[in-house]
Amino acid sequence: MSIRSVLPAAGALIALSISALSGADPVPDAAPPAAVIAAITRDIRPEQIEASVRTLVSFGTRHTLSDAKDPKRGVGAARRWIRAEFERCSKAAGGRLVVTDDAFVAEPGPRIAAPTEIVNVVATLPGEQPASRDRLIVVSGHYDSMPSDVMDSKSDAPGADDDASGTAAVLAAACAMAKHHFDATLVFMAVAGEEQGLVGATHWANEARRRNADIAAMLDNDIVGSSHAEDGSVEKGRIRLFAEGVPAHAALTDAERQRIATGGENDSPARELARFVRETAAEHVPGFAVDVVYRRDRYLRGGDHIPFLEAGYPAVRFTEAHEDFHHQHQNVRVENGVQYGDLPTYVDPQYTANVARVNAATLAALALAPAAPRGVVIDTVRLENDTTLRWEPNREPDVAGYRVRYRRTTAPDWEVTRDVGNVTQVTLHGVSKDDFLFGVEAVDRDGNHSPATYPAPYRPAR
Repeated sequence: MSIRSVLPAAGALIALSISALSGADPVPDAAPPAAVIAAITRDIRPEQIEASVRTLVSFGTRHTLSDAKDPKRGVGAARRWIRAEFERCSKAAGGRLVVTDDAFVAEPGPRIAAPTEIVNVVATLPGEQPASRDRLIVVSGHYDSMPSDVMDSKSDAPGADDDASGTAAVLAAACAMAKHHFDATLVFMAVAGEEQGLVGATHWANEARRRNADIAAMLDNDIVGSSHAEDGSVEKGRIRLFAEGVPAHAALTDAERQRIATGGENDSPARELARFVRETAAEHVPGFAVDVVYRRDRYLRGGDHIPFLEAGYPAVRFTEAHEDFHHQHQNVRVENGVQYGDLPTYVDPQYTANVARVNAATLAALALAPAAPRGVVIDTVRLENDTTLRWEPNREPDVAGYRVRYRRTTAPDWEVTRDVGNVTQVTLHGVSKDDFLFGVEAVDRDGNHSPATYPAPYRPAR
């Protein structure tokens, strides 16, 4: 399939409105948002996660360059099973997921020896509010795997943690969410070619940018399955979330330069998304903490969120709290009494289920909420000890108002929240813009709120 079927064209998602799928007007969830999210997280079960991981491992290898036609082994058998799982969940929800293959041919490169077909399996849950359904919220895990040699497509590469765990989390979230109704469109992806250089995700993200798709958030799940570290310690209650601040590219945009100049290097769209994820997890998955790491990714590593960041979209990466490198990118073997290889024995289904719950809760909260406000500015007209913020009104018909959040410049998280009503300008008297960092969120009638938008400085031209 082409990405065109899930991206806006001529202002709408082609053939993906729920009325076109079902022949009837959509019926929204009657339950309040918190109850909807609670129902979704309850539907994510550890045994479901474990079954998915073990099935993916059973294909022997899922190396991108492995035999794609073998019915039992290799990348093709794996992707056909993933598609069947998405379709099974769609059928159980009345056909509400649109399941497609995003297939393309990758040209030879450092990690691809010959032209190779790459297939991302994509399940789309169309949004139902006309003003919001072109807003896309993307979640992914990569289903390909590798042994010690990245070009070895023959050896077993079970890839249980890297990244059957992330793929299983995405499948679980899609199945749990398919029966519910959301304003914005959700895109669940199992991508290929990650180990060969983020190939599948790069293709999808570049196509999205080419079409100017409105991707409000992208969550990448990569190595999210193990609660055990190399030293034997166990961490069952924490997941890392990597979030980029200042982009590493050479030519910064005007917005990026302004953000740095005003001390907002920790207020990039990715980091505002990370704050939203952490707050959502604390509310809906108690006892399972999200630790935000102020980095694009780990040293010497990369993930499928990076092509989305490079395309200009807010994107973050989930990775387990403590990695055991004996079980990543290793041939299966025992050496000096140490077991190497990415085996399902080392995946903790309960831990992975909690990661999936954090993802699903975040996806639901984002898809139920209005878009983050646009055109947010902070007046820098005169010297004063007040702060005036202005923004453009949201398009969504159910927006009830806005709220301002602020914190000290040395604080990582919002410290003060002020509901300011359904206005597009507010002055905070006695709150100096020199001492605090600010953000503006949109809030709808049900209390759903967007991530914050950091203000750009504004001074009228003279």
